[in-house]
Amino acid sequence: MATFIMLGSLTDQGIRSVKDTTKRADAFKELAKGSGVTIKDIYWTLGQYDIVAIAESPDDTTMTGLGLALGKSGNVRTQTLRAFTASDMNAILAKVV
Repeated sequence: MATFIMLGSLTDQGIRSVKDTTKRADAFKELAKGSGVTIKDIYWTLGQYDIVAIAESPDDTTMTGLGLALGKSGNVRTQTLRAFTASDMNAILAKVV
């Protein structure tokens, strides 16, 4: 499974209904589960991003589909980053010429 970090910023719509944010997070976890993605953790943060999620997905395509499905809600805009463990990075570095 590939690891992803999803950074989220609340939209105007999302901030108007901010009191539902934890309920929306639970619904997001269920949506993810249905598409084969496991949400490991969700954090609400201070700074440039309002929400950070750590996810495991079978592939980039599945994670991209989940991000698009989340975006359709209109409550959050996301940026998704592929994350690599030290072991992953060592395998990548072994291919560097």
